[in-house]
Amino acid sequence: MEDLQKPLPKELFSDALTLSGYQSTSRLPEVDDEGCYWVENADDLDVTLQIPGLRGQPAACLSVLFSTTTISITAFGRVVYSVIQMGFSDPDDCSFITEDGEGMVPIIQLNIQKRDKGERWGGYILQVGEDSIL
Repeated sequence: MEDLQKPLPKELFSDALTLSGYQSTSRLPEVDDEGCYWVENADDLDVTLQIPGLRGQPAACLSVLFSTTTISITAFGRVVYSVIQMGFSDPDDCSFITEDGEGMVPIIQLNIQKRDKGERWGGYILQVGEDSIL
């Protein structure tokens, strides 16, 4: 019982702590494709998306639109996938790159700058948008 009364180590609250994990890119709750890999630091998130529904789309045709609470992915200028983020971002400082991936599934790498530095999101995808392909 004495251990429960001890203060938590300061390292648990450090800005240097990095968290990571996988999430599904599907809006269907029974599908867990682990298509979203995220790494969270105190000030930003690095997110790698491999969305099975984008199979066959060339990486060069993809673009990402950023807002404070969402991202939208376009293919040839048409929105084909979107997510609501777990927190608020600074869209002016966010960036992306795309590349061709294995099995013709493009890879989309995002750098999401947090609006509220030091706030922990504990993941990236809060909800997949209704306009998203499966």
